[in-house]
Amino acid sequence: MQRLVNMLRDLAILIRANLWIVPVLGALVAAVFYFVAPPPPMSASMATGSPGGGYTVFAERLRDELAKQGFELRLVRTSGSGQNLDLLLEKDGEVNIGLVQSGQERQLDARQRARLDSLGAMFQEPLWLFQRKEVSIDRVADLLPLRLALGSPGSGTAAVTTAVLEANGITPQQYPPNWQASGGNAVANALIAGELDAAFFVGPAENPLIQRLAASPELSLAGFRRSRAYEARLTFLKRVEVGEGLLNLAQNMPDRDLVTLSPVATLVINERFHPALTPLILQAAQEVMKSGSLLDAPGAFPSAEPPTLELHKDARRFYESGPPLLQRFLPFRIASLADRYIILLIPFIAILIPLFKSIGPLYRWRIRARIYRWYRYLREIDRRLDSSSGGIELDSEIARLETLENELSRVEVPLSYYNELYELHIHLNYVIQRLRTLRDRKTEAAAG
Repeated sequence: MQRLVNMLRDLAILIRANLWIVPVLGALVAAVFYFVAPPPPMSASMATGSPGGGYTVFAERLRDELAKQGFELRLVRTSGSGQNLDLLLEKDGEVNIGLVQSGQERQLDARQRARLDSLGAMFQEPLWLFQRKEVSIDRVADLLPLRLALGSPGSGTAAVTTAVLEANGITPQQYPPNWQASGGNAVANALIAGELDAAFFVGPAENPLIQRLAASPELSLAGFRRSRAYEARLTFLKRVEVGEGLLNLAQNMPDRDLVTLSPVATLVINERFHPALTPLILQAAQEVMKSGSLLDAPGAFPSAEPPTLELHKDARRFYESGPPLLQRFLPFRIASLADRYIILLIPFIAILIPLFKSIGPLYRWRIRARIYRWYRYLREIDRRLDSSSGGIELDSEIARLETLENELSRVEVPLSYYNELYELHIHLNYVIQRLRTLRDRKTEAAAG
C-alpha cells in the first residue's frame, strides 16, 4: 500500500513539474486550427439543360451518386449549353458548375476563358442529321435547297451546325429563307410530319428525342463522309463511327455503317467552385459512366481529352494518379478532413519531437532546482564567514537557517531525488553547527 502511495506521490510531482507543456500544446493545436484550410462545402449548384435532355439525365444521375456521400447537388434547369455558360460567367450567380458543349468556349474572350476551368469531358453528344427518306444528302451543300432546322438560338446544336456550315464556306448571312433556327420536340414533330426535309440534333444516342427519331420509318440518318477533314479543322469535334442498326435495330437505323461528328459534354467550373470537391465530383462521374453507353466504351469517360478550356490542376492530377489515397478508402467528409490536417502534421511533429525530448532534462532541472536553490543561502553565509566573521549576526543567521531547515522538510521531490535532498539537510546542519561553534567561541572570549 505504501509503495502505491509513493508511486502516486511521484506521479503527482511529475505532472506538476511538467504542467508547462499544457499551454504549449494548446498553442500548437490552436495554430493548426488557425492555419488549416476551412472544410469544403457539401453542396454545389449545377446548370444542366432542358427536362429529359442528355445534360439533365446525366446531372440527375450525378446528383444521386453524390447524395451517397452526403453531398447535395442542386440542379438548375436551363435551355442548354449556351445558358449554362452565361450562368457560370455571372459574377454574383449561384451556379458554380455546369455542362458545356465543347466548341462553345470559342465564343469567349480571353478574360472570360480565364475565369473558367474544365473538369474534363463527361460523354459524347454526337451531331445527328436526320432526313426524310425521299431526300438525298451527300454533302453539306445539298442542304441549301431543303427545309432545314439548325437548332434553337444559343443551343449547342446551333453552335455545332454553325461551325460545320462555316467550314463549308456557308456563313449565317448566306442562310436561305427555308432554313430555320429551331430545335427540340417541335422540330422532331415537324420532321416526322413532313413539314421539314432535314434537321440537326445534338445529344447522346440514348436521348429519348434521338430514339424517337430513330424509330420513325419516315426518316433516315445522314453521315459525314469527310469527317476527318472536319476533325482536322474543328478540333473540338471527333469522328464517331455509328454501326448499322445501332440506334434502332427494329427499324435498322441507320441502315448502313456511317460516320458522324461529335462534340463532348464538358464539366466546367468557375471561381466559386471549391477545388477540394474535384475528386469527389469526378469519382461520382466515373461511377455514373462506368457502364458506358451505346457509343462510349465502359470507363472511357470522364476523360481529360479532348482539351477545350484549361483543365483544372486538381482534375489533371485525378486523371494522372486517380483520387487521393484517403478518398479511395474513406468517405469524402472524413478523407477531406484528414487531408487538410495531414498537411500540417509533419511540421507539427517536427516541433513535438524536440519538445518531448526536452521534457526529461527540464523535469530533472525543475526537481533539482527545488533542492539546489537552497544552496544560495548557504553560499552567501559561507562567503560572509570567510570575509569577516565579526560582521555577521550569528544568532540571527542561526535562526534563519533553522527556519529554512523547517521549510526544507516540506519540499516534495520524487524518491529517486531524496539522496540529494538529504545531502542538502547534511550541508545545512553543517553550516548551522559551524555558526553555533563560532557563537560559542565569541561568547567565551567575551567572558574571559
